[in-house]
Amino acid sequence: MKPNYRLRGAFTRNAIYLFMFIITLLVIIPIYLMLINATRSNAQINEGISFIPGNNTINNWKNLTNRNFQISQGFGNSLFLAVTTSILTIYFSALTAYALHVYNFKGKAFIWGLILLVMMLPASLPFIGFYQFVARLKLLNSYIPLVLPAIAAPAVVFFIRQYLASVLSFELIDAARIDGAGEFYTFNMVILPVIKPALATQAIFSFIGSWNNFMTPFVLLSNPKKYTLPMLVQMLRGDIYRTEYGSIYLGITVSLVPIIIFYAFMSQYIIAGITMGSLKE
Repeated sequence: MKPNYRLRGAFTRNAIYLFMFIITLLVIIPIYLMLINATRSNAQINEGISFIPGNNTINNWKNLTNRNFQISQGFGNSLFLAVTTSILTIYFSALTAYALHVYNFKGKAFIWGLILLVMMLPASLPFIGFYQFVARLKLLNSYIPLVLPAIAAPAVVFFIRQYLASVLSFELIDAARIDGAGEFYTFNMVILPVIKPALATQAIFSFIGSWNNFMTPFVLLSNPKKYTLPMLVQMLRGDIYRTEYGSIYLGITVSLVPIIIFYAFMSQYIIAGITMGSLKE
């Protein structure tokens, strides 16, 4: 029985490895082909798929930057929106989750139920009403309606509250209060370091969501100087770039660089959080 059991276990393990290897290839190959095409000329791209890099990167970059593609401006605008919305989302969501988890007050169950209800609604449902509201406030073509709503992120509140329920000890809060710490000081200096892995995880999702957000800035912004990078990448599909596929691939590649860097920097906190969870009794 034991040899059969070991053989079955080895077969299952290898089948899982093979499945994960195929999934990895399905994820990596499109990105790799995008990087390769960013180095090829239009004629080379039209010849078909290639896994060997070309030598037309400089010409693609010249075609990209010489046709009013303000990449540095788009970078700055997208980075400003992604950073500010991520900070607001993480801090105020953590503050809300902490209040709902630690304090007992009237209406707490109602607020928690309302957050769960809003979380389940489609994000596109209130979009028309949001646009009309912003228009009445005369905030069109402004970053304010793109940044301030980040304070209310019900999904992030839900995630952080569940994380608090699994890792936070009330004795830690009592000890801080006995030492004379105020409530805000306790939250900022004691609680936030404890839940850093959860904050890092949500920061990645928030940053990527804001960086890739195309529809909301596209509807609210009309000044080209305020265009975000996804809006500029969308312009690459216009007439002047229609035949410059290498430049289009290069523009898309450049737009992904900040996301890769941000994930590489923040992923260590996610790994730390997983390790912390594995050691918790």
